[in-house]
Amino acid sequence: MKTKLITIACVFSLLFGTVTPSMASQDDVALDTVADVLVVRPGCFIATVLGAALFVVSLPVAVPSRSVKKTGNILVVRPAKATFTRPLGDLDMLRD
Repeated sequence: MKTKLITIACVFSLLFGTVTPSMASQDDVALDTVADVLVVRPGCFIATVLGAALFVVSLPVAVPSRSVKKTGNILVVRPAKATFTRPLGDLDMLRD
């Protein structure tokens, strides 16, 4: 029983080890657009709302340190731009 199992495992590893992976299509624009609509945009919207709330909470610290503009840009403006002004399906803009 043990030798049969080892033999079957060796045969399968030889058969499937030489198979080259292939893709049905090189064009991932449709998949990126669907992922953007269903996952990324709602996530960016939630990040915008939470960032705005965190920005309001951080104002007592940001005002004396004169970093209100930088804090607002990071917590509110960037997620809002990713949510509302980014072209649909353009996920490369999120990496910046």
